[in-house]
Amino acid sequence: MTNRISYTPQDFQKMCKQAERDHEAKKLVFLMERVKRQIAERAKVEISKLPPSAVNSEIRLPSRSVPLER
Repeated sequence: MTNRISYTPQDFQKMCKQAERDHEAKKLVFLMERVKRQIAERAKVEISKLPPSAVNSEIRLPSRSVPLER
């Protein structure tokens, strides 16, 4: 005979909700990584469209520490 753990219905519901949150978090991380890759690819394409003299000059990237730059 095996020892089986029986969870109370409340514990089971809490575990299900936590599993849903974990799953949503994983989906969110996946989407964020995909968006980052797309942004990087677009930046490469835009740089390749610039004339060679503009590529050699310093390109200023927006600062992440400042939420809204003008």
